Amino acid sequence: MKKLLFATMMFFITFVSSAQNLSADQITGIWLSEDSDVKLKFEFYKSGNEYFGKLLWASTMFEADGKTPKKDPKNPDKQLRNRSRQHIVNVTHLRYVDGEYVDGKLYNPDDGRTYSVKATLKTANQLEFRGYVGISLLGRTMQLKRIQ
Repeated sequence: MKKLLFATMMFFITFVSSAQNLSADQITGIWLSEDSDVKLKFEFYKSGNEYFGKLLWASTMFEADGKTPKKDPKNPDKQLRNRSRQHIVNVTHLRYVDGEYVDGKLYNPDDGRTYSVKATLKTANQLEFRGYVGISLLGRTMQLKRIQ
């Protein structure tokens, strides 16, 4: 019994410490939502000391024909309302601080609003992504998995 307890504790310590040892750039790559109503695929990349996310695909991105990308008619900037939703950079200014990505913004083309966002790498292939208004408690968390 002691051996099993010891082995379980060692596994847990190894798992936790490996998640905390992930480098800041581990967020870069292509991620797919696992648990949201709207399926999303993002490409995260680094620019300077910040991280950004480009929307590659969404289950609500296309018109009824399934091919034509929807426009962005609810965008508060009137000059952007005719742009395609596909490939917009809608996650901006995430900074890596103490093992967490913080102070980012998420633009949602479905409602034209911008939300605060933070993210945490749980493992090299699991990302917890939280959008919120005001305080993090008033938000929604989405699980993403790395696909590339």
